[in-house]
Amino acid sequence: MRSALLSRFRHLAPWAIGGALLLAAGGSRALVRQTPIQGPLTLAQFRPGNTDCYDRRSRPPMAVVDTHLHVRPFGGPPIPFQDLMGYLRNSGVLFANLYGIGQRLPVNSPCTYYLNCPGVPALPSLKSDFFNAQNSLDLEPSGMKLVLSMTFPDLSRPEEVLPAMALLEKEYPGMFRWMGEVNLSKQALFNNGHEAVSIEKIAAWKPFMEELRNRNIPIAIHSDLGNNKNSLQYLPLMQEVLRLYPDNRIVWMHLGLSKELAVIDARQHVALLESMLRRYPKLSFDISWRVLYDQVFKDPAKRKHYVALMNRWPGRFIPGTDFVAAAGKTEMVYREELAVTSSVLGDLNDQAYRRIALGQNYFELAGLTAVAPPICQVSR
Repeated sequence: MRSALLSRFRHLAPWAIGGALLLAAGGSRALVRQTPIQGPLTLAQFRPGNTDCYDRRSRPPMAVVDTHLHVRPFGGPPIPFQDLMGYLRNSGVLFANLYGIGQRLPVNSPCTYYLNCPGVPALPSLKSDFFNAQNSLDLEPSGMKLVLSMTFPDLSRPEEVLPAMALLEKEYPGMFRWMGEVNLSKQALFNNGHEAVSIEKIAAWKPFMEELRNRNIPIAIHSDLGNNKNSLQYLPLMQEVLRLYPDNRIVWMHLGLSKELAVIDARQHVALLESMLRRYPKLSFDISWRVLYDQVFKDPAKRKHYVALMNRWPGRFIPGTDFVAAAGKTEMVYREELAVTSSVLGDLNDQAYRRIALGQNYFELAGLTAVAPPICQVSR
């Protein structure tokens, strides 16, 4: 009876068969009942060896990882660190990638948001990275896993990157496992001192890109594709980065979209992204920022093309809110950002959902030992 049962399901995936798991046990295969995770998720369900499954039918389609969280604002005070971690925990987020902010406004400026202060420089700085590292040591939240990211680099000054990396490693050894968000081309900052990095400067990144490879650290790059007048104006910059550094793990922020590119053909955009995924195996995309929802995901006719892309390439996308923790923002603001940026996840197939929403892609990029739980296969 048992061998006949196994033979009937031999062609199916080994990890899930109608509410049961097939596991190797002493050289034989045993049928083990799946157990849906009950109650709030905990880190225990993300430990290697966990077999409890995640039931998509009973849980909201929300990411449990926030890979793009700005713990410090552009200027002014932040949300207190412990309060912010409470926002995440209460929203079901267990893993967070702590970005500072790639651009800080001057300390003597009353500005808190660069777009409200044209002409005021908003330039890369080490300040946020030091704040994040010390807070994560002094105020480490229980029941969560945090990763620190280096947000200081000015990509137009590549000679300054390695010395600053060495300083952070000296002061906080082994704590920084990510780099970014760093700006290759961000049009929103053009009125605040930022310029698109030149092709020539990209070639000078070689020393720090080599160090990132040696330390197995991904680099997350904001690089606008273009704007409504020229939708691919800045594409050559990212193409040059990928051409010169194909062995680096590179995350392209926001699918290359921006407020300046409000008019876009979804089919053509997806075809471009897919061609780059095919050509560069170490390239991934970040689907953070509510601009993606406003410009493509909220339109079902457009969203279906991106969902199909993520289903075809489930291992190459990571989620995030792009929340900027300026003082005065409430938990409800964070929850709204999480809901909006997670809105596309409910349409994904189970494989893509597990890898993106439940964090498997992020764990592998960040070098974490966490393992996303399997998706329950009972009556789905």
